[in-house]
Amino acid sequence: MPRSLVTALAALCTALAWSGSWITGKLAVAGARPLEISTLRFIIAAVVLAAIALATRTSLGRGTLWPVVVAGIFGYCAYNAFVFVGLTMAPASDGALIVPTTIPVLTAVAASFVGERLTATKIAGLAVASIGAALVIAAGQTGEAISSRRLGGDLLMLLGAGCWAIYTVLGTIALRTRSPLAIVTIAAPIGALCLVPLGFLENGYADVPAWNVTVWLNVLYLALVGSVASFILFYWVVRRVGAGVAAMTSYLVPVMTLAMAVVFLGDRPQPLQLVGGVVILVGVRLATLRIAREGQPIPEGAA
Repeated sequence: MPRSLVTALAALCTALAWSGSWITGKLAVAGARPLEISTLRFIIAAVVLAAIALATRTSLGRGTLWPVVVAGIFGYCAYNAFVFVGLTMAPASDGALIVPTTIPVLTAVAASFVGERLTATKIAGLAVASIGAALVIAAGQTGEAISSRRLGGDLLMLLGAGCWAIYTVLGTIALRTRSPLAIVTIAAPIGALCLVPLGFLENGYADVPAWNVTVWLNVLYLALVGSVASFILFYWVVRRVGAGVAAMTSYLVPVMTLAMAVVFLGDRPQPLQLVGGVVILVGVRLATLRIAREGQPIPEGAA
């Protein structure tokens, strides 16, 4: 099989894994509490990542740990807390339109706080993407009583995207002294430990033994496919074609997730939401155009 085709298939599988995480996340929160799900997801992922690091004899690196620790708090704890609670309030299709598409723009802004110049192009991209996000959120409001709940869910997902942007910037700093696998192997258990008390506040994990097979299968998907396998695949693609090109994979996530949401969840996105999604993507391209040309890391889709 041609090298380019193998790389394309790997990128496609990565996008499918991220898209599937939105669907399985929505299915999981229908049968269990969101913060408990997030906690168990990252406990499992942390154990598996540690096993992979040991098996591959991956060095955890040297030097200061603060970027990795803070990245774990934002990227694994705060991100999942916001997004999974948001999924109990809004459709998965909203999250797929808002989160993967706004993360690159928010990351470009967050990077300006660690020395990367905030150019006019990035500001224009942020403005355009913000308009698109507003369209997605506004189009989901129907004037019914449930609209305020959906609005709250959408805003939580937007906050989650901001947390992932911070995680990405801090991860870029940590990459100067550590490998991607080392960073995630350290950050995942930190995120899990931060989530443990939050999950305890929901129901003290008393309901976990009663979770049905469907919930556990969804949690295992989120942990093993959405967290571990997709990470390994993504960075394999990065090594083949560079971060800038590989990160374009995230642009497939909204389309795939919307299709899956229609088939598996019965979601019916409003036409104006689809327009908003396109507007967000235009903003993303404006904000990340220079980054993509320079081959710097752009965040992958997340769920």
